[in-house]
Amino acid sequence: MARVTVEDCTKVVPNRFELVLIAAQRARDISAGQEATIERENDKNAVLALREIALGNVEIEDVKANIVRGVNRHDVEVSEDEKLASLQQSEDEAVSTEQVDGLSFTELEQEEAPAVSEGDVFAAAEDLFVSED
Repeated sequence: MARVTVEDCTKVVPNRFELVLIAAQRARDISAGQEATIERENDKNAVLALREIALGNVEIEDVKANIVRGVNRHDVEVSEDEKLASLQQSEDEAVSTEQVDGLSFTELEQEEAPAVSEGDVFAAAEDLFVSED
């Protein structure tokens, strides 16, 4: 395959927004040291990822799982003393409000943030790129 077109890739991943996320994650995986499934031929990682997707050499569900894992990677080790201190705080102290440039932001403790699902990640990406005409 001399050139990769979006049409070649959309046969494997019909949603172009998911395709962008999957190709970007696969390129990051290759950069991190994962073995490419095809010969590089002086291609950059993004092109290599698209070629792999177009040829069907990529397990799409595995790449999606890596994306979700990356989004949910907010695990912070907390010592037992910190956990105990956190439990002793009142509910009012657990949530604080800050003013930044006149805007109010509520800071929730990280433990209170819900885990993100695969559907949430891909729906949010599509919402970012789809404009209402």
